[in-house]
Amino acid sequence: MYLRRCCRKKGGEEYESYTLVESVRTAKGPRQRTAAAIGKLPGFDKEERIGWEETGRILDGKPRPERELFKEEKDIPLWAAVNLKGISVERIRHFGDVYLGLALWKRLELEGFCREHIPSGREDVSWSIMACILVLARFCAPSSELQIAESWYEKTALDDLLGVSENKINDDRLYRALDALLPHKGLS
Repeated sequence: MYLRRCCRKKGGEEYESYTLVESVRTAKGPRQRTAAAIGKLPGFDKEERIGWEETGRILDGKPRPERELFKEEKDIPLWAAVNLKGISVERIRHFGDVYLGLALWKRLELEGFCREHIPSGREDVSWSIMACILVLARFCAPSSELQIAESWYEKTALDDLLGVSENKINDDRLYRALDALLPHKGLS
């Protein structure tokens, strides 16, 4: 990542803004993509520019460059000015606990067990995935099936991890999944 300075002239006046740009590899070769539009920062001097370049280096995971022996360099500041009013966080979801639970589910081969013992029908979401959701809900946040369907599932990253949208998860479907699991309770 690097900081790109953009200059535009409008009405005889020059406007300056900054964008945080990253290089991405595409089928057509490397391209630059804007990661964040920083806009015009008042008092954006050389020291702040170095701070943003350092932030980009850290985000890329690159090592700190070696200093030259006889060249005097300014110290890199440990801070960078950020407009907090311009930052927003969207779609905050629980990830770590459901990811760990899903890894355990796969490691114990419970998905294959459910596929083998619970016959599939015309359902959109397989019974093994519904069983996985029930088990993960018990593992991460023990609650009722109604609460799982109405609020818990949408607050997790399971829709991305399992590929099942939240509108396909409802309490009736979860209760039917419990009924499908009940005859296999003693098997293992």
